[in-house]
This record gives sequence, C-alpha cells and structure tokens, in this order.
Amino acid sequence: MCRLNIMGVILWKKKYRPVLSDRHAGSVTGVNDVVSFDENEIVLDTEMGLLTIRGKELHVKRLTLEKGELDLEGQIDSLNYSSNAALKHSGESFLSRLLK
Repeated sequence: MCRLNIMGVILWKKKYRPVLSDRHAGSVTGVNDVVSFDENEIVLDTEMGLLTIRGKELHVKRLTLEKGELDLEGQIDSLNYSSNAALKHSGESFLSRLLK
C-alpha cells in the first residue's frame, strides 16, 4: 500500500500489480472489489480500472479485499482493461449483492 497525504488527510492506496505464471496461475494486487466471476471470466475493479480475465476453468484461490489481493488458477486466455466509470454508475458490487 502507498501512503498519500492530501490536505492533511492520510489515505492508503493499494498498489496495483498483475502477475501471470505460464498462463495457468496468477495474482493481482490493487483489487478494490470483485464485480463478477464464473469459470470463464473474472471481472475485477482495480486501482487501474476494470480488469477482465477470460479463460477456462478459472478459479479464485484466495481473495483478501482488505489487502487488495487475489490469486487465481486455470487456463488464462486474455486480460482486458476498461474504464470503471460504468461500474460506478451501476450500483452495488457483486459481493454486496451476494451477501444480501
């Protein structure tokens, strides 16, 4: 995490870093939320915008939102970035809806 001091207010920003190993395992830091996931697609809200991971037999091995960390395994075919502006307007996150 990075410490930011803005006008006397200290904010902690999660550092963003994607790591991919042999297209069968990976980890991402700087994760703010999991928007959606299934065995073919994982959509993450990260410090750098939305990250869509597509593949086959994808599985989230570990998720720690307090630290902003996610580990995954499966056949990873693509990583795609997009703006998270649409997400901000869509309302609740996937986990919020799941825990209702």
